[in-house]
Amino acid sequence: MFKVGDTIAHPMHGAGVISDIEERRINGVVRSYYVMRMPIGDMLVMIPVANSADIGVREIISEEQADDLLAKIVTLETNMTQNWNRRYRENMLRIKSGDLVEVARVVKGLVERDIERGLSTGERSMLHSAKQILISELVLAKHSTYEEIEKKINGILLPAKT
Repeated sequence: MFKVGDTIAHPMHGAGVISDIEERRINGVVRSYYVMRMPIGDMLVMIPVANSADIGVREIISEEQADDLLAKIVTLETNMTQNWNRRYRENMLRIKSGDLVEVARVVKGLVERDIERGLSTGERSMLHSAKQILISELVLAKHSTYEEIEKKINGILLPAKT
């Protein structure tokens, strides 16, 4: 069970801070919810306390793990199938896993594909979401700003402009 002030990661929304734990009546049933405030866009996400483990909510990674991840991004394998449907499903499963390394793999693979061939609207949206999930957790783990982390990731993934 998490408490107010804990930093947590939601597989599909990214990382944030629990700002409150409230009870809400929905369909006649009273349930407790974590109210997670996201560092990006000041968005609020309500997560049912009872289902949080099943959803994949977890503590964010440590600063050392964040440094390791940033160093590892360059060497991540990004074998992606040519079939758009299968690639989309595989990438969605990686994101839903809640494993930040897998999310980084999706980001890297889609950035590489964008450079080589361009992305469809669906994959561009997926890249944006995966990048938000990755950056939101790194921002909290490294006590940094969105801009600094985004610049660092872009520096790793995008070829230098000559």
